[in-house]
Amino acid sequence: NLLMVLVLLPFWTALLVRTTAWLVLLQGQGVLNNIMVALGILSDDGRIELIYNRTGTIIAMVHILLPFMILPLYSVMKTIKPHYMRAAISMGATPALAFRKVYIPQTVPGIGAGTLLVFILAIGYYITPALVGGASGQLISNTIAFHMLSSLNWSLAAALGAILLAGVMLLYWLYDRLVGIDNMKLG
Repeated sequence: NLLMVLVLLPFWTALLVRTTAWLVLLQGQGVLNNIMVALGILSDDGRIELIYNRTGTIIAMVHILLPFMILPLYSVMKTIKPHYMRAAISMGATPALAFRKVYIPQTVPGIGAGTLLVFILAIGYYITPALVGGASGQLISNTIAFHMLSSLNWSLAAALGAILLAGVMLLYWLYDRLVGIDNMKLG
């Protein structure tokens, strides 16, 4: 399946290489800006800054973390029997209604597992926000590292670490209450 190969392709490349590639793509004289100038979307002196800000961080992190959402969702969707949809349609449901009432509820464990996995990975991400985001695209992990290493404000770093841990535990608890950890489907 070509789409699955495209989803898995980023796993065959190191994280630092992918992050550096985003630096090349998003910089002021980068590939993305050059394409937009060539297409006439931007003027040569109206190039947009996509790195060293929150936008660049989000673009790079979505690319890096998207497979971690798609794979659990795909594995759950693959187990859903097609005759459920056919049965709903044969009983008078439109394809859109059958999808909403039959298919989506069965994908909830995959959606929950993917969301939990992406959240836990994203909340502690360090290297991509540090390189692509610069000073204005920092996440909580970068702030913790700054207070541990540069400002030596260890109490603030510990408090931020506790907030980070509390956020992860809260999401884990919420997932357990809504879906159940026993129902987590990753493959």
